[in-house]
Amino acid sequence: MRKAKPKKRYVLPDPKFQDTLVTRFVNSLMLQGKKNLAYNIFYKAIDQVEDKTGENGLETWKKALNNIMPVVEVKSRRVGGATFQVPLEVRPDRKISLGIKWMVRYAKARGEKTMEQRLANEIIAASKGEGAAVKKKDDTHRMAEANKAFSHFRF
Repeated sequence: MRKAKPKKRYVLPDPKFQDTLVTRFVNSLMLQGKKNLAYNIFYKAIDQVEDKTGENGLETWKKALNNIMPVVEVKSRRVGGATFQVPLEVRPDRKISLGIKWMVRYAKARGEKTMEQRLANEIIAASKGEGAAVKKKDDTHRMAEANKAFSHFRF
């Protein structure tokens, strides 16, 4: 068990939009420490979203991220030798982290040629309330709804 809680690390805002949420997203998108490449992928994807939808790309991305972020999730809890899936509300910080992780994961799994195109199309789909990342959120909510009977095992 830890003696003390670790200090919260704060990220710097990104150079173009001056937004810390963008930096968190880019850090999750980044592979092998290539942050500049990750920024270029993100900014090109935002430009493609603007070209395709005609709306502000950053606002569309934030709307998509809000559509992906889960409200409830299930956690395993052992009670008397049996394991129950207990639905819990998601903390605000974890909500953002899960939304970012799911968007990046399902953008990488798409079939387009470049990562910019994959990310742009995933953002557009998520902002409309469709796509694989939104399906993941719906599945998580459905699982929590199905296990509502075990909510009295909360800790």
